[in-house]
Amino acid sequence: MNAEEYLVERLDDQINWYDKKSQANQRWYKRLRIAEFCLAAMIPFLAGYADSIGWIQVAVGMFGVCIAVITATLGLSQFQENWIEYRTTCESLRKERYMFLTKTEPYNGDEAGAFAFLVQRVETLVSKENTNWAQYMMKPTEEHNG
Repeated sequence: MNAEEYLVERLDDQINWYDKKSQANQRWYKRLRIAEFCLAAMIPFLAGYADSIGWIQVAVGMFGVCIAVITATLGLSQFQENWIEYRTTCESLRKERYMFLTKTEPYNGDEAGAFAFLVQRVETLVSKENTNWAQYMMKPTEEHNG
């Protein structure tokens, strides 16, 4: 695989993947947090009418349940953490790409060496992300066994 193929087939593919995943996690995080804030704000407002309108007590209870489910979903899915981690990896990969294309240090040596160094750095970034994910997935098991 030459440098051009690697840039298109591997590096650009990874940049696009991390970019899309970062955006999706950001959207989910913000949507759920906004829903949580809106529901929480409605509870004290509706509670003032709970004595005069019976269905409001049920609505307030349902809002509380929804807030609990949203909070649990945010904690379990780690949308904010994934958003930040994916964005960081995406931007790091972009930086490596631009430094390589402009032959900026550390890619200012011979072409073969610069390409080998690019591959090494890109694969290290992607591997680090995969390792972080694996460690996160193993964390609950270790906590229950420890």
